[in-house]
Amino acid sequence: MIHTQVPCPPPGREHLDRASFTTWSTAARLSRGGQELSASYSGWMLPAPRGTQQVQPSVILAVVSLAALAYAVLSSAVIPALPTFQRGLHASETGVTWLLTGFLLSASVGTAIIGKLGDMYGKQRLLVWTLVTLSAGTLLAGLSGSLAVLIAARIVQGVAGGIFPLSLGLVVGGLIDEHLSWHWLFWIPLPPMVLAAACTWRYIPESQVRSPGRVNWAAAALMATGMSCLLIAIAQTPVWGWTGPLTLALVASGLAVSGLWILVELRSRNPLVDMTMMRLRGVWAANLAAFLLGGGLYACFLLFPQFAQLPRSTGFGYGASVVAAGLYLLPCALCMGVLGSVAGRVQRRFSARSAVIAGAAVSAAACGWLTITSRHPYDMLLSSTLLGIGIGLAFAALGNLIIQAVPAGQTGVATGMNTVLRTLGGALGGQIAATFVAAHMVHGLPTATGFTRTFAMSALFLVGCVVAGLLVPVRALAVPSLQPAAASELG
Repeated sequence: MIHTQVPCPPPGREHLDRASFTTWSTAARLSRGGQELSASYSGWMLPAPRGTQQVQPSVILAVVSLAALAYAVLSSAVIPALPTFQRGLHASETGVTWLLTGFLLSASVGTAIIGKLGDMYGKQRLLVWTLVTLSAGTLLAGLSGSLAVLIAARIVQGVAGGIFPLSLGLVVGGLIDEHLSWHWLFWIPLPPMVLAAACTWRYIPESQVRSPGRVNWAAAALMATGMSCLLIAIAQTPVWGWTGPLTLALVASGLAVSGLWILVELRSRNPLVDMTMMRLRGVWAANLAAFLLGGGLYACFLLFPQFAQLPRSTGFGYGASVVAAGLYLLPCALCMGVLGSVAGRVQRRFSARSAVIAGAAVSAAACGWLTITSRHPYDMLLSSTLLGIGIGLAFAALGNLIIQAVPAGQTGVATGMNTVLRTLGGALGGQIAATFVAAHMVHGLPTATGFTRTFAMSALFLVGCVVAGLLVPVRALAVPSLQPAAASELG
C-alpha cells in the first residue's frame, strides 16, 4: 500500500461533499518534476506546469491494473484450492490454513513498512521492488514441493503489501486447480507480475515528494512476533488444548510482546503504526470495526469452499468440485462489485457510519443463517449473496470513517493503520476457524460441529463490528477545512 497526499478538488468543484471528495481523492496519483497526474474516476487531471513532459495516465492505469489483477489472483486463488493443498501436501487443517494466515500476517506488517518506505524513497521505486518481491515469492511457490516452503513463499508474497479484492481469485482459482494443478495457481500470475514490474520501471514516473524519517524495524519485529505467538497458540489448540501449558505460555508471550510493541510505538518519533491516533474515538472505533470485520469475513471465506467440497456422505457437504465450490462465492463477488460501484452514493445519502453498521449487520445475518441451517446449496448461495452485500457496503465506508476522523495531513497514516488491523483480524479469524474445524474430525473428515461453531463465531465478530460502528461519533468534517492543508502539500 503506497500512501499519497490528498490533492485539492478539481476546478469548479471546490465544495464537494465529503463522500464525493473521498471517492475522487482515492485516484492513483504519481508525480514527475512537480507534475501531478491523476487517473481518477472522473478522468479529471491537474494541469501540468509548462515545460514538463506529458505522461499518458492511461498507460499508468493499465500498468497498475495489470499488477492489481495478478495480485488479486495470488491473494485469494488459494482459498478454493485449500482442500487440494491439504491432500497433495499431506497437511493438517491448521497447517494448510497457514497458506492464508501467513500471507495475511506478513501483509499486515508489509503494508505499514512499504507505505513508510514509499514516502521516504519514492513511490515508483517501492512499487517496482514490491512487484519484484511478489514475483520472487510467486516463483518460489511454483517450485515448492512441501508445505513449509510453500508457506514461506506465501509470506514473501504477503510482504508485497495490502490485500486486493477477493472476487476474481475465488473463481479463477477453482478453474486452475481443477483443470491443471495447484502449482499453476502461481505460474499463471507470474508472467503478468514480471511484466507489470518492468512496465512500472519503464513507464511510471517517480514522485519527487519525499518524507524524511526512518522505518521502526524494532516495532515491525515486535508486531510480527506478538501476532505470530498468538496465531501459533491458536493453531496448536487441537494438539495442546485451549488450557494446555504450552498454549497458555504462547498466549501470554504474544500478549506481552504485543504490549511491548504498543509501548515502543507510543515512544517512537517514527512509529510504524501511530498509536497516538487511537486516542481519538472516531479512529479507535473504526479500527476496532475493521479488526472485527476482517476476522468475521475471512473465517467465512476460508470455510465456504471446503464446506461445499465435502462429500455428501458426511451428511452436510455438497460434494461439489473445486470449480463449483468457487462458484458458490460468485454471488458474493457480484454483489461486492455492484455495491462497491455505488458506495459513494450510498454514503452520501446515509453516511459512511450507517454503511458500516448496515454492512456488518447484513454480513452477520449471512453467517447466522448458516449457523441455523446449511442443508441445501441454496442456503450457501443466499449467505454468499448477503455476505457480498455486507462487504460491498462496509469495506469502502471504513476508509471514509477514518478519513473523517483525522486531519487531512494524516489520512495516509490513518488509513494504513486501518488496513493493518483489518488484515490482522483476518489472520486471527481464519486461524480460529481452522482450529474449530480441526478439533471436530471423524475418520479423517470434518463434522458439521466445527463449521457451525465457526459460522457462529463469525456472526459474533460481525455483531461486534456493528457495536463498534455505533461507537463512531456522528459528525461530519467540512470539505473546505481540507482544502488549505491539501493546497499547502501541493505547494
